[in-house]
Amino acid sequence: MDGELESVSLVDLAVTRLTREILSGRSDPGERLVEEQLTRRLGISRAPLREALRLLAQRGLVEHVPRRGVRVATLSERDVRELYELRDVLERFAVRAGIPVGRESDLVGLRAALDRMVEAVRLGDRMAVAESHRAFHVALVALADNRQLSAVYDSILVKLQLYMAINLRREAELAQPLDGVHRHERLFEAVAGGDPEEVLTVLSAHGARSYLG
Repeated sequence: MDGELESVSLVDLAVTRLTREILSGRSDPGERLVEEQLTRRLGISRAPLREALRLLAQRGLVEHVPRRGVRVATLSERDVRELYELRDVLERFAVRAGIPVGRESDLVGLRAALDRMVEAVRLGDRMAVAESHRAFHVALVALADNRQLSAVYDSILVKLQLYMAINLRREAELAQPLDGVHRHERLFEAVAGGDPEEVLTVLSAHGARSYLG
């Protein structure tokens, strides 16, 4: 039993570490993941690593290529465009359904994500920046109080996360460090203001794809 628990914990460790690395943009879409390198870097054997890669494949973060091993998942330009369009539709629906908010406490999730974003930028932690951007938009959609909507939105974000990470990395190279924070602050202020049309106007200028190229 202890051996099984240890194996499970190693799988969880590998899933967490690899997910954070992939979503931070450290690994580009299509980049090959070499088992020998991963086992050495993570300090685990092949068995838990392969189980972790299987779970990551289920989440859409990696893909198995026959006779070539495992690579970071890829999407076509059309896939990315269509997923962003669907994301926009879901966010707009959530805004119309959830704003104005009923209680000040409903803004806690947005405020917490924004605070984490500021701290991550201050520390230069790219992984934490990416996670806080995602958390902010998840909290925005959660304002609609619709579990099915949130579940569908999460599934879209999983597929887009790799490309969102590229977007954030290019933004970090081309823009000022706090530009992303200021964009989300404007969106937060619009949400707090309670006018859904103003939120939609700010959201349309939010620039989620500005650095995708």
